[in-house]
Amino acid sequence: MEHHVYFWLKDGRQNAADCAEFEKALADLFEMDLVAGGRWAVPAKVEIRPVVDQSWDYALSMQFASLEDHNEYQAHPSHKAFIEAYREWWAKVLVTDLA
Repeated sequence: MEHHVYFWLKDGRQNAADCAEFEKALADLFEMDLVAGGRWAVPAKVEIRPVVDQSWDYALSMQFASLEDHNEYQAHPSHKAFIEAYREWWAKVLVTDLA
């Protein structure tokens, strides 16, 4: 299964130092054995069309071998620590999960 998360950072967090810290924290999430693959990214410089949303700052795309691994990831201390450390940085978060 795939787990996609879109992050909109608060205006005060859109600076080079905070972005570098957040990018490292995103990358660290992939160190968990539960995560089968994926990556984090920023919006691509594509042609803007009415159906393209580039309002977000960061996206996280993770693959899990099973729904059980995904569910275990949600409760994992490293995932919970990430949320606690950065939740105040986010203006908005959107999660989509694909079977």
